[in-house]
Amino acid sequence: MSDLYHSVKIGNIELKGNLFLAPVAGYSDAAFRSVCIENGACFTYTEMVSAEALVRKNLKTEILMRRACNEKAYSVQIFGGEPEIMAEAANIVLEKTHCEVIDINCGCPVPKIIKTGAGSALTRDPDRLFKVAEAVVKAGGGVPVTVKIRSGWESKQITWQAAAEAALNAGVSAITIHPRTRAQGYEGHSDWSIMKELVELVDGRVPVFGSGDLFKPEDAKAMLEQTGADAVMFARGAMGNPFIFRDATDLLIKGSYEPVPPEERVKTGFAELERLVAETSEQHACLEMRKRFAAYSKGISGGAALRARIVHAATVADYKDIFSQFIC
Repeated sequence: MSDLYHSVKIGNIELKGNLFLAPVAGYSDAAFRSVCIENGACFTYTEMVSAEALVRKNLKTEILMRRACNEKAYSVQIFGGEPEIMAEAANIVLEKTHCEVIDINCGCPVPKIIKTGAGSALTRDPDRLFKVAEAVVKAGGGVPVTVKIRSGWESKQITWQAAAEAALNAGVSAITIHPRTRAQGYEGHSDWSIMKELVELVDGRVPVFGSGDLFKPEDAKAMLEQTGADAVMFARGAMGNPFIFRDATDLLIKGSYEPVPPEERVKTGFAELERLVAETSEQHACLEMRKRFAAYSKGISGGAALRARIVHAATVADYKDIFSQFIC
């Protein structure tokens, strides 16, 4: 069973294991990534960063790219539909962050992203995907470039195969697939059989990473077994549950895992809050942590009552008062 957990190479970068944190918009900031790493995440991605905003020198965008305090290797994910802008953005990313990998978002289904020719629009347009990926690869100067694609635009327009070939021809170092269509968004089920077909198509030329419907450690085990993917990416399954990396590691290596006790869940939430305050401000961090502490409280006895108070928390002191019974 332990052979399911193994090292992975992305270009010239070698990672100790194959359980990754996906780029999650509005969630995977440096504070959250740091607690995921402490709980066993082997590689992490920033939330998606606008190439246009980078080129326009948007300060808020630069903040999204900051390396977490304990991040030895990470990827900055960028999105955009114009090769020249994406190449310029890649140069800025490397200048500002010295990240180990640049990832190109070719899968976001949000309309405001698609209408710019980015996100899922690139999975639908392999020619443009090739030009964008090739431009970023050239700008990267040897830094590994990866792409994340979807299965297609809709059920009658499944384009993952052409998109993957375009990415390979452009010189990418890995391909991640979320096997839902743009039309599905995050509804319905992801089709892991497509992931298996992608693994067979790529045939070892680069690693293939899987995303979609990974909500518990058993899902990671099943995806690795059923698809042959080299690594899996937790997204929604890690929200409020960075422990999923620790649990999945134990499951893959030992065959079982022990659920994290409520006190440790709360302690980790406070570690995330403290780091987010340091990165931004107490006001911003406390507002942002409402949804995150709500997620941390799931499965805790009396969680509903806690969440009713969490939605009104505005200071660190408020959170300490709410969770006083769990804090030593």
